[in-house]
Amino acid sequence: MTHNSPKSSPQKQGLARNTANYGDSDFALYLRRSFAKSMGYSQAMLDRPVVGIVDTGSAYNNCHRTVPELVEAVKRGVLAAGGLPMPFPTISLCEPSLFPTSMHYRNLAALDTEAMLTAQPMDAAVLIGGCDKTVPAQLMGAVSADIPAVQLVTGPMLATPFQGERLSACTDCRRYWAAYRAGTVSQERIGEIEGRLATTAGTCGVMGTASTMACIAETLGMIPLGHGSIPAVHADRLRAAEEAGALAVRLIENPVKPSQIITARSVENALRVLLALGGSTNALIHLTAIAGRRGVKVDLRHLNVLSDSTPVLVDLKPTGDGYMEDFHAAGGMPALLWELRDLLHQDTIDVTGVPLGQRLREPPFVDRRYIRHRDEPVSPVGGLVSLFGSLAPRGAILKRSAATPSLFEKESRALVFDGLEDLANRIDDPTLDVSADDILVLKNAGSLTPAGMPEAGYLPIPSKLARAGVKDMVRMSDCRMSGTAFGTIVLHITPEAAAGGPLGLAESGDRIRLSVKDRTLDLLVPAEELERRRDRWSPPTKPARGWDRIIADQVLQADEGCDLAVLRGSSVPS
Repeated sequence: MTHNSPKSSPQKQGLARNTANYGDSDFALYLRRSFAKSMGYSQAMLDRPVVGIVDTGSAYNNCHRTVPELVEAVKRGVLAAGGLPMPFPTISLCEPSLFPTSMHYRNLAALDTEAMLTAQPMDAAVLIGGCDKTVPAQLMGAVSADIPAVQLVTGPMLATPFQGERLSACTDCRRYWAAYRAGTVSQERIGEIEGRLATTAGTCGVMGTASTMACIAETLGMIPLGHGSIPAVHADRLRAAEEAGALAVRLIENPVKPSQIITARSVENALRVLLALGGSTNALIHLTAIAGRRGVKVDLRHLNVLSDSTPVLVDLKPTGDGYMEDFHAAGGMPALLWELRDLLHQDTIDVTGVPLGQRLREPPFVDRRYIRHRDEPVSPVGGLVSLFGSLAPRGAILKRSAATPSLFEKESRALVFDGLEDLANRIDDPTLDVSADDILVLKNAGSLTPAGMPEAGYLPIPSKLARAGVKDMVRMSDCRMSGTAFGTIVLHITPEAAAGGPLGLAESGDRIRLSVKDRTLDLLVPAEELERRRDRWSPPTKPARGWDRIIADQVLQADEGCDLAVLRGSSVPS
């Protein structure tokens, strides 16, 4: 009975970790065991090492509808491996359910995750996430907490066969909505499509932000190889959850911490994969924030070097034809990493502690419709480029794999919208002075604004142009766009307008020059005129209190991942 004695000297494992501070650690553990036993646990169970399971299920989050059954599967794996599973809730972020935007709360979810991983007694953790901001938030929290952790994603939804085509959120919803705005799809038809876009549980079924982040987490090594792309409704998704639970227990005896996994070399591997996927622009911000927790800098100029030597090999929507279920069946990340093997640092380790080079195997089958051979790429160069110039001194991002090449080199008149309300009020005005040759500019929608850096960078084509058949035009802003979107769109212009960046000085009628070839973005306004405008400019008023005030005081710019300054790690050599 000595394990019940208040005078015992427990090992710092399981429930003995992080005991409450009463000035008497033995009493704190005695009290903790007493309350744990009120939940019906036996002493044998309480003596086991503890695996925390992050539960992000929510009635607001369709992407996480399967989280309860994933939690149960993780618990099976933990119990079978000799651990004690302890699920606990954290903030759940659902892209369409949050105002002003889920990005506004990503750092709050990361802070919540970090706090609960470090404050509660656990020896390892399984992080269950899926919807766009949840996986980066969990990885940011895990890197800062630096306890052994396994990332488990909810997985993508399945595409739905419908009247001769397949549909899946959200590229198809944007395609149909653009047609509706152009007057080629009726009100009745758009309502019918609404009920067919997302018919199973899971994240968006295209290579949007959620799936891009799952692939990046797999590349970094926080997800076991082959697990990131399993569809949400497949039985293999539950088996992956069970394996994650068992792996978390093994990590207690043989720890591999996030700080060992997320390094400058694994981050560069993730950038290569992001480019080869033709993945979401949002993923660049998230990867930058994750790396920043380790003090690893993502250099946007180096991104261009990588992009010019990394082909796009994955042919999925929004830039291609396939869906995530096709990518998984085609060979998934093991097949893609094999194709990229000579471009990758193969000494990086994953949660099993095994170097990437030892995990890579030539796949027995690859469906080349969706994962191309290096000799026959979708594009010989990567999906993203960064731009610099007088409009974007610290950079901006263009997803060239989703853009119209004929618009890559352009100098034209700007039509500027000063925030989301101005955009909403004027974009469909039939008297709007706009032509297809103009450049649409949205400012004051970045991370420092009440808008919360929304996915509004996908500015709608003005309805009078859409009805005339215009499908694309150059659009640019200091906010983001959905990973499921497409078009010639410049994003994350840094510094943002609200931070005093040159974008805040842009006015309708100015001329802007975009050159993808030269990687430049310039506001062609004389310096004297810009100085006159700057004299009239004033920063936005900060919110008075709460999370909004913390964001206003602490949030960084896009080139630093939009993390909170106080949470970034110390710099390490790249």
